[in-house]
Amino acid sequence: MRIAFLFLAAFLASAVEMVEALTIVLAVGVTRGWRSTLIGVGAASLALAAVIGALGPALTLIPINALRVVVGALLLVFGLQWLRKAILRASGYKALHDEAEAFEHERAEAERAGHEVRAGLDWYSFTISFKGVFLEGLEVAFIVVTFGAAQGHLGLAALGAAAALVVVLAVGLVVHRPLSRVPENALKFGVGVMLTSFGIFWTTEGAGADWPGNDAFILVLIAFVLGVSSLFVVALRRNVRLLPVGQAT
Repeated sequence: MRIAFLFLAAFLASAVEMVEALTIVLAVGVTRGWRSTLIGVGAASLALAAVIGALGPALTLIPINALRVVVGALLLVFGLQWLRKAILRASGYKALHDEAEAFEHERAEAERAGHEVRAGLDWYSFTISFKGVFLEGLEVAFIVVTFGAAQGHLGLAALGAAAALVVVLAVGLVVHRPLSRVPENALKFGVGVMLTSFGIFWTTEGAGADWPGNDAFILVLIAFVLGVSSLFVVALRRNVRLLPVGQAT
């Protein structure tokens, strides 16, 4: 069960971040050309692989119980951060992320930027695509490394992330438009629930406690976190209706 959740969490977390990175890559590639843009994507992917390759073996040197406490705490930080944003957006307190709007903004920026050539590359296209993929992927890299190291399946977690990268980039390059129809906030909500649940599970397990039913209790934690988060959404929606028009952002 843990292995299935490990792959799914790595895949979904990577997919969410890669959708945002894809918007940047498409905007730059369509506006300024694909050669320098795709080289930037490749360089960022190699850099992320190096981060995973360096951190993964280092984490395996930590005793497993201590590692699960550390990993659980990190997952709680990431998971609660994703959940907070997803809850605020689902309740109307914060506007949903609009990939089409982000695409138009990035394309306008690319059109206004000057043309500087370094090492035969359009430097703007290279740097923007590199930063977009690397920064969006860095959080995923930490999730993949911590998830994989805690379970002893770093390769499987990396495979889930790589699969998401391939799927998102392939779809985006085929349609040549931002994936605005992807239910991004729902995905972030789901990933936030999973990360928070695993964070609770591993922190407690690493501290020496035993869960009833062992791994099966993960499903109970997921249901609990999902239920509490949904209640927050309902309560916040009621408050949003009571706010003056334009006050919620």
